[in-house]
Formats: sequence, structure tokens, C-alpha cells
Amino acid sequence: MKKDTISVSLEAEKLRAIKKYMEKKEIDVQAELAEQLQKLYEKHVPVNVREYIDEKNEEENRAKTPRKPAKNIGTATSTYTPQE
Repeated sequence: MKKDTISVSLEAEKLRAIKKYMEKKEIDVQAELAEQLQKLYEKHVPVNVREYIDEKNEEENRAKTPRKPAKNIGTATSTYTPQE
């Protein structure tokens, strides 16, 4: 799925404090924000809309994935020669 970027303003000193204390706990700010956005999405977007989006993404992924040709397993040819 195509991703978009959002921008949020915060006082520089507050952002530095967030980064400092999250780094001490070895938590990535970007990952934490992404997790919170996912929670907002699940909270505010109706289930049927989320299901539609998920199905659409699955279809796009299948279309992008090249299909491998089927392997010929166990295809042997034999010739029969009658004996006299």
C-alpha cells in the first residue's frame, strides 16, 4: 500500500525530552507514533471500511507478486516395445 507522511508540530524542548527518555528505554519514536496512529485508525474507522481497505491491499499485493510457473513433478514418458 502506498504510504503518506504527516507532519506534527511540537515545541522543540518537549520533543528533545521525549526522544531522550524514549532512547533510555530503547523505544523508537517513529515506531511508537506509527503504533498510536494504528490505534487511532482502529478506533475511528468503521470495521467494514477497514475490511474493504484490507481486501483491496491484498488484491494489489497479489497483482504485484509474480506467479511462478508450476513445476512438472513426476512426468515421465515411457515407450512400450512389444517383444516377438
